[in-house]
Amino acid sequence: MWAAIKARLRGHSSPPPAESSSSPAPSQPSAAPDASFTDGVFGTRIKDETLDDVLDELEIVLLQSDVALPVVERLRKNLRKDLAGKRVRWGTDIETTIKASLERSVRGILARPQPDLLSAVRERTPKPYVVLFVGVNGSGKTTTIAKLAGWFRQEGLTPVIAAGDTFRAGAIEQLLVHGERLGVKVVRQQEGSDPAAVAFDAVQHARARGLDVVLVDTAGRQHTNENLIEEAKKIRRVVKPDLTLFVGDALSGNDVAMQAELFQQALGVDGLIVTKLDADAKGGAALSATFVTERPILFVGTGQGYADLRRFDPDWMVQRLFAEGTAG
Repeated sequence: MWAAIKARLRGHSSPPPAESSSSPAPSQPSAAPDASFTDGVFGTRIKDETLDDVLDELEIVLLQSDVALPVVERLRKNLRKDLAGKRVRWGTDIETTIKASLERSVRGILARPQPDLLSAVRERTPKPYVVLFVGVNGSGKTTTIAKLAGWFRQEGLTPVIAAGDTFRAGAIEQLLVHGERLGVKVVRQQEGSDPAAVAFDAVQHARARGLDVVLVDTAGRQHTNENLIEEAKKIRRVVKPDLTLFVGDALSGNDVAMQAELFQQALGVDGLIVTKLDADAKGGAALSATFVTERPILFVGTGQGYADLRRFDPDWMVQRLFAEGTAG
C-alpha cells in the first residue's frame, strides 16, 4: 500500500520537466523555496493547502487499496491532526513524516486486545470450549477450521469438528477428508439435516469424552438470506458458543468490511479471521473489517497448507503494508 501512496504523492508534487534549448541557458538566480512549505527558524512548516492536496491524494490511493471510506476518513483526520502546521527539520523527508504518521494511525486501528484462545480452551470448565464460524461462501471458512483443528492438536488439545454446513454435500466431504488427514473427529449427519442438531451432537460427543474444543462449521450465507441467518441464530441458541468468529476473504476487497459489519449486526461476532492474505497486495480489507466491527483479528491465512495460519500481529501487518518496494 505504501508504494502506491508514495508514487501518487511524488507524481503529484513533481515539478514539470525543464524545456530543452540548444543555446546556453542564461545565468539564473537561485530557485525559490518550495511554495508548499513556509520557511522558519526551526525548519519548514507544511502549509494548509499543501496538506489538503496530500490528503486528497492519500484518499484516492487508500480507496483503491480496498480501504473502506470510514477508515479513510479516520486516517485523514488523524493525519491532519498530526501534520497541520507541523515544522519539519531541515533534511527531513516529508514522505518519511507522512509515512510515520500513517503507520501510527494504522497500528492504532489494528492493535485491539486479543483473547488468549489457548488459555481459554484449557481453562474451560466443563469442557468443551465451543467456537462457531460464520462467513459467506468462498471465504475459506471450512479450510480455516481444518487449519485451526491442526493448530489445536499441535498445542496438545483435542478438537472435534461439527460439519454444520448441511446444505452442501461437498462441505461435509471436505471436512471428512481434512479430519482423516489430521486425525480429528468429524461429527456429521446427512445432507439437509438440521445444522443445530449436528452442532449439538458434536458438543455432546466432546462433553462425554472430556474433549477440549468443538469447531462448528456453518453454511456460507449472505446477509440477505434471512433463512440461513435464522439458522445461524438457532445454532447459537442451541450450543451457546464461547467464541463466534467471522471468516473473510481478503481478496473480496471492500465487501469484507460490509460482510463483517452485517454479520456483527445480525449475529454478533467476537473476532475475525482474514484468509488469502498472501495473495492480497493491497491490505485494506483486513484494516477495514476490524475497524467497522471493532473486533480484533485473531488469525490470518497465508496459504493453502495446514501450517499456513498465523496468529495476527499488528506490527507484522503494519510492516507488510508500509514495506518499501512492495506492490499495491
